[in-house]
Amino acid sequence: MSQVKQALDGNRLALSKLITKIENGESESTEILDELFPFTNRGHIIGITGPSGSGKSSLVNQFVRELITRNDPPPHIAVIAVDPTSPFTGGAILGDRIRMRDVFEYPSVFIRSMASRGAFGGIAAATAAVAQVLDAVGFDPIIIETVGAGQSEVEIAGLAYTTIVVEAPGLGDDIQAAKAGILEIADIMVVNKSDKPTALSTAQSLEAMLAIRMELAYGVKKTGNWTIPLIKTNAINAGGITELIQAVESHRRYLIESGEWERKRRKNMETFLDRLIQNQLLDQWQHSHQAQDKQALLQAILDKEITPYQAVRQLI
Repeated sequence: MSQVKQALDGNRLALSKLITKIENGESESTEILDELFPFTNRGHIIGITGPSGSGKSSLVNQFVRELITRNDPPPHIAVIAVDPTSPFTGGAILGDRIRMRDVFEYPSVFIRSMASRGAFGGIAAATAAVAQVLDAVGFDPIIIETVGAGQSEVEIAGLAYTTIVVEAPGLGDDIQAAKAGILEIADIMVVNKSDKPTALSTAQSLEAMLAIRMELAYGVKKTGNWTIPLIKTNAINAGGITELIQAVESHRRYLIESGEWERKRRKNMETFLDRLIQNQLLDQWQHSHQAQDKQALLQAILDKEITPYQAVRQLI
């Protein structure tokens, strides 16, 4: 029996081996994805992002534990935890797995750590493909925790159906969140570490920013749109986790009933397809004879004989 069929039958070892092949970009990875693709689009992909130190991993730990304990039978939950890669060694500590150790014991939970491997946007290059694999073999929901995200690290919104942005008091990011990027991708806003003295003022600032965003995006009189909830949580004692799960479930219902699920599915697939095309074209170009001329043109640019834009026109 092939590893793909074994993974579809619930074999975790076969699944792990498939993911490793895809993450490493092995030659057979596209065949694996081709075989699994017809089984996709069943799982709810939830993205959890926010700045470093906001407690995302601890929040995911409590979120998964609550989902397991409140449902009988428990759902099959997959977690992709993306950790930053060292620019010097190329390695990653994969500390998210340490902070999620409480849910390792549950047989219905599958946790996969991925090194970002220098990819920008808060997720690894292979994250979307790995999420497709987990979707195909029946995990629902699929939770993706990004690396500590800033204003530009918002690629998770092009992959997840529900994006949770986690902030925490004392990080100085409540005002940063107002800038283009991180606040605009939120479907649900969370203020974690809500036991801190400054949590209330952080929540009030974010609520004001969300109100401005909704007014600018939809207008005050327009109805029928999703209103972004702001939930205060404490990942240490599971405070607010029930409310967070209820918000996620409400957002999923909204997506399906409003038709936004299919719209997001189409938009996310377009983003994924564009990336595949870009990667394929770049790979083909790097193996073409034009690539051999790049160094000569680079020197010509440095010598001010041509401009970078003229060089691109010559190369392509």
